[in-house]
Amino acid sequence: MVSISNPYKPNIAALRKITTENDVNDIKTFEVVFEDPDLARSFRYTPGQFGMISYFGAGECPIGIASSPTDEGFLEFTIKKVGTVTTALHNCSEGDRIGIRGPYGNGWPIEAMEGRNVVLVGGGFAFTTLRSLAKYILHDDNRGRFGDLTVIYGARNPGELIYKYDLEDWEQRDDINLIVTVDKGDSGWTGKEGYIPTILKEAAPSSKNAIAAICGPPIMIRFSIPVMTELGFSPSDILLSLEMRMKCGIGKCGRCNVGSKFVCLDGPVFTHEELQGLPKEY
Repeated sequence: MVSISNPYKPNIAALRKITTENDVNDIKTFEVVFEDPDLARSFRYTPGQFGMISYFGAGECPIGIASSPTDEGFLEFTIKKVGTVTTALHNCSEGDRIGIRGPYGNGWPIEAMEGRNVVLVGGGFAFTTLRSLAKYILHDDNRGRFGDLTVIYGARNPGELIYKYDLEDWEQRDDINLIVTVDKGDSGWTGKEGYIPTILKEAAPSSKNAIAAICGPPIMIRFSIPVMTELGFSPSDILLSLEMRMKCGIGKCGRCNVGSKFVCLDGPVFTHEELQGLPKEY
């Protein structure tokens, strides 16, 4: 009898660590470890890919992988509490078991970035897969393969900034140009204020031998693209993630399609050039 793998069957993983990321406690990062040690050793992914995360009895949802492939022995998923599944996950405790399918999607094109300057532009909790990419580039084994790294990241207010521990570490490095902004600061905020497109225009990263990756709310992306174009980035050098369109992960439900493309299979990462030939998403 031929054994057929069930693509809908999740792999079991334990929640090893749960970190609250924001002040209102509706964004948490879950560090997970596969129960099967062979799977833990063999699981391979690229920054920008995603997994289908399930809580048994509640369902599953697509979540971008927030850890870097250079992180050994565990995965991280940063999840905002917005519905039934994510609420169930937020109610979990360390040691609880969840399900994971994946990895899915194409991820950020690492090979196309090698030897070039890289500009990462992220907003809100959609910064997750860009954080994965930044950590990958900054790893000692990889840093020499890439040129200058510029990271522009923003949130609505200081309490909504995630990965503050990473931001603090990156600020101490001399091989990354980190720009953090908030739409509106509070009494204790001494950093930049302003929307991402405005800050992007002020920072004016050079397009020379550069490639840009953008991920965030659709309105942020929509107004950032003209700025990137004005700075001289070609449509083929502007990478965008349609992660909000991800659904079943394997292109079976038909709910992620954009024109002729299935985001789960052909994306979620597309160049602006590719998206110009598809129905408008931003």
